[in-house]
Amino acid sequence: MFGLGIGELLVILVIVLIIFGAGKLPEIGEGLGRGIRNFRKAVKAPDEIDITPDKKDEPPTNQA
Repeated sequence: MFGLGIGELLVILVIVLIIFGAGKLPEIGEGLGRGIRNFRKAVKAPDEIDITPDKKDEPPTNQA
């Protein structure tokens, strides 16, 4: 895994724990997981992009 062993990963984890504290680690993990999930979803998404505007974005038409 990127040439890192167990010892290096533990040192990184301890440094992150000292910097952010134990209370913030679940939030950081959740954000990281959400980012990875969104990235994978974007990579697997089809190349088609829908550019049609939503109805709420269109200006109202004046009918007299």
